[in-house]
Amino acid sequence: MNTGINVCASSYGNVQWPNIDWAQCIRNVRRLQMRIVKATQESRWNKVKALQRLLTSSFSGKVLAVKRVTENEGRKTAGVDRQLWSTPEAKSQALQNLNRHGYHPLPLRRVYIPKSSGKMRPLGIPTMTDRAMQALHLLALEPVSETKADRNSYGFRPERATQDAIAHCFVLLSRKTSAQWVLEGDIKGCFDNISHEWLIDNIPIDKKILRTWLKAGYIHKRNLYPTEAGTPQGGIISPTLSNMTLDGLEAELKKFRRQDKVHMVRYADDFIITGKSKELLEKEVRPLVEEFLSTRGLELSPEKTSITHIDKGFDFLAVTLRKYGGKLLIRPSKKNVKACIDKVRKAIKDNKAAKQINLIKMLNPIIKGWANYHKTVNAKEAFRYVDNEIWRSLWQWAKRRHPDKSPVWIKKKYFKTAGDRNWVFVADDTEKFYPDGKPYVISLSRAFKVLIKRHIKIRGEANPFDPKFETYFEERMTSKMRDKLKGSKRLLRLWLNQGGKCLVCHQKLTDDMQWRLHYIVRKVDGGRSNVSNLRLAHHDCHRKVHGHMLEVVKPVAKRWLMKGLSRVSGN
Repeated sequence: MNTGINVCASSYGNVQWPNIDWAQCIRNVRRLQMRIVKATQESRWNKVKALQRLLTSSFSGKVLAVKRVTENEGRKTAGVDRQLWSTPEAKSQALQNLNRHGYHPLPLRRVYIPKSSGKMRPLGIPTMTDRAMQALHLLALEPVSETKADRNSYGFRPERATQDAIAHCFVLLSRKTSAQWVLEGDIKGCFDNISHEWLIDNIPIDKKILRTWLKAGYIHKRNLYPTEAGTPQGGIISPTLSNMTLDGLEAELKKFRRQDKVHMVRYADDFIITGKSKELLEKEVRPLVEEFLSTRGLELSPEKTSITHIDKGFDFLAVTLRKYGGKLLIRPSKKNVKACIDKVRKAIKDNKAAKQINLIKMLNPIIKGWANYHKTVNAKEAFRYVDNEIWRSLWQWAKRRHPDKSPVWIKKKYFKTAGDRNWVFVADDTEKFYPDGKPYVISLSRAFKVLIKRHIKIRGEANPFDPKFETYFEERMTSKMRDKLKGSKRLLRLWLNQGGKCLVCHQKLTDDMQWRLHYIVRKVDGGRSNVSNLRLAHHDCHRKVHGHMLEVVKPVAKRWLMKGLSRVSGN
């Protein structure tokens, strides 16, 4: 049985999950998505609908939907039915439930998480079946949403990030002739207030399925509540629905004259709009935005929407943009810097009795993650400040552990000398050893060591589902991975040699995915840590390989990747 192509519904329960031909499934879905893009560009909406129905009823689409919801971060969070799909048998059985006929979603499980403002954010947790159905229909909707999306919308879209939005802000505001006034916009309860009628009338998706999702209701403290508006925060398809709701605002703003300098940058429901004067933004732009939102059941948040001069500066996406003497500087915002320091201090305070090595392993991801987020802006001063504050907290942590010891003794125990630095927080990892038998040494990461590098903004018209942009996205992916892995030529050589793909499931190995090194010949059997004995695989694929459910195949590198390999190896 070729489990990568066509399988009738009655045999879904007999599908051997580990034996699915994932490469074939991805090709099948990708081919349909490209056809949907072409039909959307030609405004052939009946064709779009037919292709979407074909994709959502296909075996390939269903297995990829189940794979997504069982391998993401929320795979261990159950809905109101308390069911999880943690075994291959459960995943195979789940395929039988992904049918349009007879499908009725269950209510959402309502939970609340704290926001930075101190308020609580409501989340709606769908069941695994409902999540898989949303993921399945998202495969068919996303090619349409990406084709019709605003050029300068960056939130919750594939291949786009906050760095792209920040880079476009620099383009709009950095010149001497750029707009001097900025409208900072925030939509009040965007996810919770979108009009259901507008969504059903305007979103090109199965209307019956969409209506049942929107009207499913939610359960909180064993009570069932109806949903009259909004899309649930926590649903896989909700970010795309909210993006499509706000798409079109950029086209409305193009009605202004070029000399008005009206431009927009949007990330999810946060956006900025530039203008040549405060009066223009206040009397013409803001009313237009409010009218656009009102037809969708939305409104601007009065307390978060303001008009600011660029010389005064404003915060957007955790950075502060401000001009000093006509020069635009983008720096980590004070609020974000404080949040990072508070997070580190809390981790240190909560682990007063922890081993030094464990504390370092806990803090390094926090420091690296924060520094990597800000490495594309003017952040060196903030990096130095954060490092100093972390050192102060660690010194207090060390002194508290040994109140009767002298500062010299404490320094000698916890802080070593490395190169020209005398205060390196370092410890021996007794679980790892060098070839000579000495324990592996791990030190605390420093934000200041992260190099500042300007981010190359994605092209506004770039569509990851359009075949004409295939080479463009491959080159961007290669550049990102080269930057991420440049500290290890061995890992970069492996990634290039494998064609940028996992050799188990044949899906791409990207910079935001978890992946592991796999030894062809195990180290305990004498295997060496050279390129010929190593392979890169996704975290879940690596686990399955060791469970003898999957096998690693020989890599076949693409020509464009081999060119990159030659540059890395110096050939």
